Amino acid sequence: MGSDPHRLVTRIASYISPKATKGQPSAIEGRGLFAVEAIAKDEIVAIKGGHIVDSRTLAEHAETVGNSEIQMADGFFIAALDAAEYEGVMLFLNHSCEPNVGVGGNVVFVAMRDIAPGEELTIDYAMFDDFVGQMNCQCGRSTCRGVVDGQDWRRPELQAKYGEYFSWYLQRKMRQADQSTA
Repeated sequence: MGSDPHRLVTRIASYISPKATKGQPSAIEGRGLFAVEAIAKDEIVAIKGGHIVDSRTLAEHAETVGNSEIQMADGFFIAALDAAEYEGVMLFLNHSCEPNVGVGGNVVFVAMRDIAPGEELTIDYAMFDDFVGQMNCQCGRSTCRGVVDGQDWRRPELQAKYGEYFSWYLQRKMRQADQSTA
């Protein structure tokens, strides 16, 4: 059985800028993503990779998916489906109530300001999460909300603070909510 030189081998993984390194110990939570070189405002720091799956598939693979998923639309997510893919798709962007990374689209993550080498790259989960549930925040910032809710994207002060850095999916939900109250 020889190898086929025309066989395309695909690997499910996320892109991490060469100006960052992932999986390093974080003071916020577990492992994080850190700048190893200066990163300019609006520069791409990561692009989320994985399988595009529906809600049912996500639930069927919940043990494998872990916290690797990101919602892209109602009922659709991008996530690892195999334990061997998990590390490759993880971004290790920890939550912070004063983030330096936002979302550009649904799966592209960009610097919201200039970032210096050594800084942990963080995001407010309100920018892309829409779920029922809560988590305790450990960001340690003076503006820390203490508890992060899966519906925080609905908060007017966060919408004003992050503007275009919300995922396209949530920006669309915000517009729909505005139209239904008009």
